[in-house]
Amino acid sequence: MSKILVTGAAGFIGMHTALALLARGDEVVGLDNLNDYYDPQLKRDRIARIEQAVSGDSGGRFRFELMDIADNTSLQALFTRERFDRVVHLAAQAGVRYSLTHPHAYAQSNLVGFVNMLEACRHHQVGHLVYASSSSVYGGNTSMPFSEEDAVDHPVSLYASTKKANELMAHTYSHLYDLPTTGLRFFTVYGPWGRPDMAPMLFTKAILAGEPIKVFNHGEMRRDFTYIDDIVEGVIGTLDHIPTADPTFDRAKPSAASSWAPYRVFNIGHSEPVALMDFIQTLEAALQRTAIKTLLPMAPGDVAATFANVAALTQWTGLHPQTSLEDGIKAFADWYLSYHKG
Repeated sequence: MSKILVTGAAGFIGMHTALALLARGDEVVGLDNLNDYYDPQLKRDRIARIEQAVSGDSGGRFRFELMDIADNTSLQALFTRERFDRVVHLAAQAGVRYSLTHPHAYAQSNLVGFVNMLEACRHHQVGHLVYASSSSVYGGNTSMPFSEEDAVDHPVSLYASTKKANELMAHTYSHLYDLPTTGLRFFTVYGPWGRPDMAPMLFTKAILAGEPIKVFNHGEMRRDFTYIDDIVEGVIGTLDHIPTADPTFDRAKPSAASSWAPYRVFNIGHSEPVALMDFIQTLEAALQRTAIKTLLPMAPGDVAATFANVAALTQWTGLHPQTSLEDGIKAFADWYLSYHKG
């Protein structure tokens, strides 16, 4: 049993990750600031779901800490008190479009908060830091599928810029302080308890209300939709595989995904991009409703397609996402109807 800090535990991926760690017997401290980027009640309900899972004294133990990672004094005190073995750092200001209007929120959470986390891990001998990066770092890249070896020097949103900065900051700490770090570039994640600002929730709410859904780029979009259970399996798989220096690393021809330091970056996606219109059709079938579609131009900061090459993740962990879109959307729709019925 390990003691693991999961930041962003009231978030979508954070809740599911905490549940999976507890199910295998780990001790989990969940940290979140419960901010109002979207309805805090959903975040509180996720924490309640975790607490319910451990109420019968089966599996691991869980404690929740209400805290902002930008509060360095409180964060360092938490690390001093708890002595974590490993950290899964998922807390961040999410959302591409929100970054166009609230840039300072990204600087505080994704930059200040991240360096606070690196410092805490460094000074308290954390054995492995796994952190959330994003497929957004690929920016304007058009070569498909996206590979960790691709250059990511042309971000198209501030959110993407902060995620690339996280990877660079993590490498610095891996190099200077021998801190093992692994970055995970998440591709579009969906499933039960998902974020209200993401397409599955936005579309479902509108479809059930008989309202139009906004379909950007006139529907000419493709996304590497990845079901939450597959994502969590990848998160825990990488958490259990602590990176070491890559003996094959060539400084004359440097790889972007590894290093002479204990550092790795991986794509984590389904590796089967889905046309947005096909996604909508699958959701319509699950809800047994027809969507009213409003076709719009491409939104600022958005990209037309994402497609993950996950060969490196598979080689590293032996894992490969397998949940079909039909099965994943059905599970999401069933949860949505149940949650909102209550």
